[in-house]
Amino acid sequence: MRASRLLSLLMLLQTRGRMTAQELAAELEVSVRTVYRDVEALHAAGVPLYGDAGPSGGYRLLDGYRTRLTGLTSGEAESLFLAGMPGPAAELGLGAVVATAQLKLMAALPAELRDRAGRIRERFHLDAPTWYHGADETPHLAAAAEAVWEERRLEIRYRRWKAPQEVVRTLEPYGLVLKAGRWYLIARGGRDIRTYRVSQILELRALPQSFERPGDFDLAAHWNGALEEFEARLHQGEAVIRLSPNGMERLPDMDRPALLRAAEATAEPPGPDGWTRVTVPIESHRHALSEFLRFGLDLEVVAPAELRDLMAETTGSLARRYETPG
Repeated sequence: MRASRLLSLLMLLQTRGRMTAQELAAELEVSVRTVYRDVEALHAAGVPLYGDAGPSGGYRLLDGYRTRLTGLTSGEAESLFLAGMPGPAAELGLGAVVATAQLKLMAALPAELRDRAGRIRERFHLDAPTWYHGADETPHLAAAAEAVWEERRLEIRYRRWKAPQEVVRTLEPYGLVLKAGRWYLIARGGRDIRTYRVSQILELRALPQSFERPGDFDLAAHWNGALEEFEARLHQGEAVIRLSPNGMERLPDMDRPALLRAAEATAEPPGPDGWTRVTVPIESHRHALSEFLRFGLDLEVVAPAELRDLMAETTGSLARRYETPG
């Protein structure tokens, strides 16, 4: 435990430069007294670490000192090779950079960890796109990523679903998100921060003007909040349905987390016939019709009455169509 904390302290100083004992204690979640003892231990180990007194003082490493990554645990080394994401990195134009970084990491690891990390890379592979959908074509992804990194404004010609379908926008790009094989650009245009699907960018031009990214902007928190808002806008109604045992097993195949969560939360005990009654969110009657028809005889709509009537009308029309030989 202490060895791990000493390494963390060393890495903090190596990456951030000068830090006070109070700042180190907050980062490591220990007392200031513990930081003092850890600094003494590093001194005793020969680490060129020194401290300055006063309001602007703190601890720092001697200029030019770098430590090798021999303090990595086996789990930490393995996780780095799992997190490389070679496919998405290549899409961003960073494939060669990731490969070079992994080679350097391999060279810095002790022989035992190097062997374990190599086995991890041989046995695990990340494939980001979902089933049934290939990854988007994103010719402007690398340029968008560069603008995000350099905090440079963009002008894009963008294709959207509503009229007018093609629009021109000037944006301040805050970040990129990869979701199920699709890249999304999070950017401010005017007052609002919006989400743009990178594959729908028809033209992109980096502008000479830079911008200042808000220091308190949290990309992950913003994305999670946007997903919740999207689901709330998307699901404007509910449907009560009955599912056979086979239908319950097939629910996860729909790849609809909100629907699956609702089904699990509202599922009643199976009846004598083994069927389960659940309440799920729906976008519209027409959209629910196309989703529920996929279940065939394993699903029955109970309510609302309008959706049940629509299902009956549609399945009746299908039956009549197949009554006569083709």
